[in-house]
Amino acid sequence: MHDGGERRECVIALDVGGTSMKGALLDREMKPLGRLRRATPGRQGPRAVVAEISAAVCALAEQAASRGMTVRRAGVVVPGIVDEVAERAVYSANIGWSNLPLGAMLEETTGLPVTLGQDVRAGGAAECSLGAAGEARDVLFMPIDTGISAAVFCDGRPVRGLGYAGELGHVVIDPDGELCACGARGCLETLASAAAIAAAYSIRSGRMVDGAADVAALLADGDPDALAIWDRAVEALAAALAIFTTLFAPELIVLGGGLAQADGLLLNPLRVRLAERLTFQRLPELVRGKLGDEAGCLGAGLIAWRTAGSAAVPSPAAQAQRTQSL
Repeated sequence: MHDGGERRECVIALDVGGTSMKGALLDREMKPLGRLRRATPGRQGPRAVVAEISAAVCALAEQAASRGMTVRRAGVVVPGIVDEVAERAVYSANIGWSNLPLGAMLEETTGLPVTLGQDVRAGGAAECSLGAAGEARDVLFMPIDTGISAAVFCDGRPVRGLGYAGELGHVVIDPDGELCACGARGCLETLASAAAIAAAYSIRSGRMVDGAADVAALLADGDPDALAIWDRAVEALAAALAIFTTLFAPELIVLGGGLAQADGLLLNPLRVRLAERLTFQRLPELVRGKLGDEAGCLGAGLIAWRTAGSAAVPSPAAQAQRTQSL
């Protein structure tokens, strides 16, 4: 049957992070048919990472073959600055590559057609199509993890800027602040990333914490040091989002990443602080992302289907299975 034939097609989706890779086989409804998890060998250098990406794509292709599936295309999304049009990995501090023709390299090593994308823009596209953004057209997707990045969507279209757009974590909030890894001082990332929050709490209190989640737990218990550090981070986020709102007038801001798991502890005060900073501007709605750390992988699948010329058609049943399986 024709329908059965269509169900036998899939794409490979791979989200490459600084420490791990998340992969899946996704059908046209974005339903996962197979999964893969691997470590990213970042400490071994860019060549080792490229080899591991190729191996992961090939392993997923083997899974597809064992299920009798035809792979239409592979979507691979990576961190840092990515020129999607040229399919080049321009820069990544975590992985160490520079101006790498990664798309062409992966096609040569895997024998598959490959679409290269940037992980945060892919995650934002997934939240827009499958997650929290719904029907919104002007959206900022901002994951807050070890660092802070963003994906900008204006009138439903991603803003790329040859790969340089969306670096909200490097908006300077405090010119006399700490030195950032990018070379500037007082970037948002030095004040409000999960890593910065944990480090600042340990310095202020003299007590080590494993991460920002520990600071959030202490905040909920009324710890005064946690309150001071959290308040500083929220104020910095509000300042950056006020700048962004003035420039781009988003109707919706979607927060993702590990810090968004704090939910109301972060979102409620941030809504108040942002509203206090705005006058004539359109006040955006702030929500937590729905796709969690699977947003990038799903976004990789979306760009693979789009480039293959067959738009994905998500269904409610597939949404339920994604939640359970990815």
